[in-house]
Amino acid sequence: MILFTIIGAIIGAGFASGQEIYLFFYRFGINGIYGIIICNIIMTLIIYKTLKIVHEKNINTYKEFLNTIFKENIVLANIMNIIINIFLCVTFFIMLSGFGAYISQKLNINPIIGSSILSVICYIVFLKNIESLTKINSIIIPILIFVIVIIGLKNSLNINYKEISNEKGIFWSVQAILYVSYNLILVEPVIVSLKDFIKNKKQIKITSIITGIIMIILSIMEFLLLANIENFEGLEMPLVNVIENKYQNFSKIYGIIILIAIFTTAVSVGIGFLNNICKNKKSFPQIGAILCISGVIISPIGFSNLVANLFPLFGFLGLIQIIYIFKSKYWYF
Repeated sequence: MILFTIIGAIIGAGFASGQEIYLFFYRFGINGIYGIIICNIIMTLIIYKTLKIVHEKNINTYKEFLNTIFKENIVLANIMNIIINIFLCVTFFIMLSGFGAYISQKLNINPIIGSSILSVICYIVFLKNIESLTKINSIIIPILIFVIVIIGLKNSLNINYKEISNEKGIFWSVQAILYVSYNLILVEPVIVSLKDFIKNKKQIKITSIITGIIMIILSIMEFLLLANIENFEGLEMPLVNVIENKYQNFSKIYGIIILIAIFTTAVSVGIGFLNNICKNKKSFPQIGAILCISGVIISPIGFSNLVANLFPLFGFLGLIQIIYIFKSKYWYF
């Protein structure tokens, strides 16, 4: 359950649509694959370390986790808590926007209708909290992984790998670190909320390693799928464009995958946000309702604009958290 809940938090609308892989990796050519491998190794280490801290320090809230890694610097911990809460909230809005954009693209209806549908579903899940999320992810995330792998393997046989550029420079490495940084802002609060499901050190190690391996495989397969596109300009969801044009037999299945990916991340970040700001469970319904309604209002801004402009920004801010996690103890296996 922990494994699929963590992966579900990472694989959202940005990932499943191809926007993230294009923005952070594909546009750097073959170097982007190196970036994928490096960033997921770093992510594996930090997920491992976070699970270990949460388990051994018996941490119950994300604020406790920040106070632990920042130690005496409570002011910085509070600042980071505010930044992370803002990012979780914004990411929830991005997921609603992505859901609305996809529904609009497929059914030619107003995007707000799709965003409203997802907000209602999320609100229902919020009332059940983390247990419902782990049960949902344990069913739908394995299906999602299986479908992406099947499409990726089929695609790998039809690619002219020589056409993938080999761009010079080191900016690809910076983007890889930013990708880790902003993803961990999303994942860390979810990991903390999984404390009661963590049983022992062996589980922590296996969960971290398998998460990293799965994300490397899925990311590279998406990277190779994007090689089918000549012009990315104006594409809200480039991966959907590839599958609809090159692999039409999978288009309906992948449409479901997109919606599932958006849903799992929306619920993950929504619960993470609510756990952080709600003083008790009684305030969940009220604040959850405000979150969902606000998301519908903001969703028309546009999915690709939100991903391209906000994710790198929060990636820079999240570097502070990564540095302090690496500085803390608990590295032993």
